Amino acid sequence: MSRVLLMQGNQAVVEGAIAAGVRFYGGYPITPSTEIAEGMAKRLPQVGGKFMQTEDELAGIGTVPCVVVNVQRVGPATGQPTSPSQGDVMQARWGTHGDHWLIAVSPSSVPECFDLTRRAVALSEKYRCPVILLMDEIIGHMRERIELPDNYEGLEAPRRKQPDVPPENYLAYAVTDGSKVPAMADFGSGYRWHVSGLVHDETGFPKGTPAATKNSQDRLHAKLRDHEDDIIQVEKYKTEDADVIVIAYGGAARTAYDAVDMARAEGIRAGLLRPVTIWPFADNAVKEAAQTAKCLLVHELNCGQYVREVGRAARGLVPVDLYAKYDNEPATPEQLLEKIRESAEKIKGAK
Repeated sequence: MSRVLLMQGNQAVVEGAIAAGVRFYGGYPITPSTEIAEGMAKRLPQVGGKFMQTEDELAGIGTVPCVVVNVQRVGPATGQPTSPSQGDVMQARWGTHGDHWLIAVSPSSVPECFDLTRRAVALSEKYRCPVILLMDEIIGHMRERIELPDNYEGLEAPRRKQPDVPPENYLAYAVTDGSKVPAMADFGSGYRWHVSGLVHDETGFPKGTPAATKNSQDRLHAKLRDHEDDIIQVEKYKTEDADVIVIAYGGAARTAYDAVDMARAEGIRAGLLRPVTIWPFADNAVKEAAQTAKCLLVHELNCGQYVREVGRAARGLVPVDLYAKYDNEPATPEQLLEKIRESAEKIKGAK
């Protein structure tokens, strides 16, 4: 059985987290993500969970990582709290010290907020790493039809890899298979290990030798790089014969569907490549698009961030155009259509 609801994106994130088995929330309510904290404060006690409101965002991330929901708004600083932006795309990837990978996913609808929240929890447990649910104000605050199960008991709960050795033989960072992901015992299960921010070996205790440092970095990279086929998701919309392929994600992608259809109605062969997984970057999908299309048009709600990665992956095979919008308002389909027309005219002129 299921129930059909009119639900906000932020509310769908709450339900997706509950359905994924999340039973603890530590965070701080701040626009445009406030409804997530409010919803978790209400829902967690109903399912035996715990809610902790911290004094600020920094304290929130220090409670127990590791699925982070970033509902982007116009910045920098306080910016425009209720206006859409996608200015945190590079921050999501590089906003930490050190050279390591992480996962970021970006929903484009309210139902996808539910599904990708569940997926974010599952990926975090599976690969033992932070996962960022990178939303924007458009998706966080919009309301849309969503169909949810009456209860979540029948849904598969994410499960991290468990130790297969007794506590006395447990090494918290030992890799015993090709996944490069160490088994992680549940807190309070009788297994103990040392937690350190320093470079460490399999025991968790600091070991700053060149070999230990290289081994640590290699493992952190490999556990995601070797599983990109499992992690990376993209959606293709009318790209099979497209001359102009729009690349857009999150709230910006919603404009692109209509703009592509409108372009097709004018005889312009347009399509949409939507990265669902923002990081790791979908190199193969973009390379394929660059090999089949005559132009790539990146649309994002910032001054131009993701376009740099698209250009790198396209490797000069085709022109890469940018429609950057950063004036507090999302683009209309008509505005994006005009940019598609411009890209199509460039193609004609280059013949």
